[in-house]
Parts: sequence; C-alpha cells; structure tokens
Amino acid sequence: MKQEEAEVKFYIKDLQSLEARLRSLGAQLTQPRTFEQNLRFDTPDKELAKGSKVLRLRRDLQARLTFKGPSEDVDGVRVRKEIEFVLADFQAARQLLLELGYLVSMQYDKYRAVYDLLGVQISLDELPYGNFLEVEGPDPATIHTISTMLGLNWEARVPESYTVLFEQIQVRLQLNFNDLIFDNFANLDLQPSDLNVIPADE
Repeated sequence: MKQEEAEVKFYIKDLQSLEARLRSLGAQLTQPRTFEQNLRFDTPDKELAKGSKVLRLRRDLQARLTFKGPSEDVDGVRVRKEIEFVLADFQAARQLLLELGYLVSMQYDKYRAVYDLLGVQISLDELPYGNFLEVEGPDPATIHTISTMLGLNWEARVPESYTVLFEQIQVRLQLNFNDLIFDNFANLDLQPSDLNVIPADE
C-alpha cells in the first residue's frame, strides 16, 4: 500500500520513439500495454471533488481502490497523499461503494504500459485525447533527473490531472458527454493547442 505519490506528466507526440529510448536506457517493462478502466466516485453533492480528493476504482490486470488527497507542487512535481490497495472483485467493490451512497461521477479509460528505470516507474499512457508519459518516483529531484535522461522538456510538464484536462476540454470545445472514453472521442481530431499543452519530446 502506497502512502504518498510524487509524479509529473508530459504530453508526448511520438510515444513509440520515447519507448525505444526507454529501452535503450535499459528500462525494464513491468506491465505490457493494457487497457484500463477507471471509475471515479463521489457523494451526490460532490464533496470529494470540492475538497480536491479522489476516490477511484480501477480495473486493468488487477482491481484496485485508490484514495488521493489534495495535491501540492514541490519543485515542479505533484505530490499528494495516496492510499491504494488490490481488490479481489471489481464488481463487488463497485456495488459496495454504491451501497455506501457514493455515485459514479465519471468513467475514464486509457491504455498503459509501465517501465522501471533505475527504480522509477514510467507509464506510457494513451488517452482518448492524446498520449502522455508519467514519471513517478521517490522525490522531485529523482523525477527531474529521469525526465532529463529521457530528453523531455521540463518546462512542458502538465500539472493537471487527466480528469481536469478533460473538464477543461469539455468547456473549451463545448462537449456534451461526461465520460473520458475512446468512443466519445472517435470523431474528434484534437491538437495540443486544444489541450493547452505542448509536446515535451520536441
């Protein structure tokens, strides 16, 4: 069970080239490209969101329940309390949360491959609105070092979460759907400017 999360994310234009660079640096694949379904839960009056807290049920190779507290910026890295553990039954956990009075506030999906480079977790994420890389490590200095090794532009890092980016796109493009799933974006051709980000690998 993790107790704290320190991470930074980048928008990536060429995910395949970055994956090749990871391998050339000796990174080890710890999770092959896997489809991931996430359900965000909240109270009917959105108390968790109002407090910048997250309650998430995830299903990929396992089922996991995660709580995240409010985040703070430490040397350009997002740091927040995180409690996460593995569950035996995704559907049973979903039903339990519903019985406790929580509602599914949104679903978001992605494909994720995970590498380990010098003890740092690097996730290659394909979302409905673009590709990203997350670097998660023990402290901001280590994360900065790994990002430099990968040739990423530190100033291009994305401070927002994937769901906050989605909320911003909803407003900017006047989208009329609430789930960040691939079917909803099938006919949309989004550019980095639509997300208000710049590629970190250019």
